[in-house]
This record gives sequence, C-alpha cells and structure tokens, in this order.
Amino acid sequence: MFGLDLWHFAAVCGIALVAGFVKGAIGFALPMIMLSVMASFLDIETALALLILPVLVTNTAQAFREGWRAAWESAVKYRVHIITVLVFIAISAGFVRVLPQTVMYALLGVPIVLYAALEFSGKPLIIPVHHAKRAEFLLSVVGGLFGGISGIWGPPLIVYLMSTNVEKTEAMRVMGVSFFAGGVVLTGAHLMTGVLDRDTAPLSALLVLPALLGLWLGFWMHDRLNAVVFRQCTLLMLMLTGLNLLRRAFWA
Repeated sequence: MFGLDLWHFAAVCGIALVAGFVKGAIGFALPMIMLSVMASFLDIETALALLILPVLVTNTAQAFREGWRAAWESAVKYRVHIITVLVFIAISAGFVRVLPQTVMYALLGVPIVLYAALEFSGKPLIIPVHHAKRAEFLLSVVGGLFGGISGIWGPPLIVYLMSTNVEKTEAMRVMGVSFFAGGVVLTGAHLMTGVLDRDTAPLSALLVLPALLGLWLGFWMHDRLNAVVFRQCTLLMLMLTGLNLLRRAFWA
C-alpha cells in the first residue's frame, strides 16, 4: 500500500494523527513528531517527504482558523519576523553542505533546553516592551539561519511569544501564519529537489486526512486549556524539542 506494508502504513497514519493532535493543542511540533518517529523505520528522505503536505495543510488551517482577516492582521503585526525568517532561510540554505547539521542541532538545542529549564524553575525570561522589536528581529535571524540549514525555525518564535506573554489564541494564530509561510517555501523547495515526487506525494497527501483529524481534536482540547496549562504544555514540548535536537546532534 503506497509502497509500505500494512503495519507501516497504519503506523504512519497513527503518527500523523497524534502529531496533528499535539499541533492543534499547542500550535507546533507536528514535523518534529512525524520526522522523529517515522525516521525510526523509514529512510530520512521518505519520512521528510511524507510530512510535507500535512505540514502545509495543517499550518493553513491553524493560520486561518479565525478567518483571513485575523490571519492578515497577525501577518502584518509580525511581518518583521516572517520576512526576516524567510530571507535568512534563503541565505543560510546555501550553507547546508558547509556546516554540519549536528553542530547546528547542538547550537539550537542547548539554549532551548536552558530556556525551558529556566521557565520551569520559576524564573521566566521576560522581554521588556521597549526591547520587543529588537528581540523579535534577533530571534527571527536565529530562526532563519537555523531553518535554512536544519529545516527547524519555529523554536525561536515560540520563545519570543512566551517571553512577551502573547495570549494563547493569538500565539496559535501567529505560529500558524509563520509556519504557513515557511511551509509554502518548504513545499516548493522539495518539489524542485525531487524529495516530493509522484512516488511520495500520494501518501503525503493521504496523511493530510489523519493529520487534520488530529488537528481538529487538538483544537477542541486547546479551547479548553486555561492559559497556565497551555503555557506548561508548551514549555514541556519545547523542552522535548530541545532534547530531541541534542539527541540528533550527539547520537544520530
């Protein structure tokens, strides 16, 4: 079935469902979950290809959940972040074969783990209002530089949103808008590289269905989470993201 045996086919559908649920509940981590788990029984290029269309479609649904006007307002408000990330993804992509990805995973994973640990310790990082724009730009540069080389650009945005105490519904929408823009670039890039082709695209498209089902279940959960629980869940997933990056840096 789509080049997979029945067990593997059921497994990738289940993984997409769970990843979609987590994304719907806290706004991110779908690519990390899908890639990390599927790469344990599929080659990395196939695993990457299968997550491309679920990433694009779920980010679209997340970005436009409150309508196109709200999405547009978030895009305008966070235009510095979105433009900076896309520009620096384009700049750093050319260095993908120069800088080892293991080094980049470590450089991104260590500060994410330290940030999450600091937050859990009860000493949150708060960015003063008068430094917010500079922090947004600097974290966007970091996200873009890492994004072009490793395909991971979300954690610096999440750190910024948490450190400026953005309300959870707006944070979800901003993540969706930002990830949507990056997902469009990612899809286009891998159509050109051939990672997403006539062999992998059908299964990637099929996985949109369980990913969307999980996403809507996650939205249902998100709407029932209070701000404190949402923040704690986000921190936990951020910590897991950082630890996963360190795993890929030192043990992959």
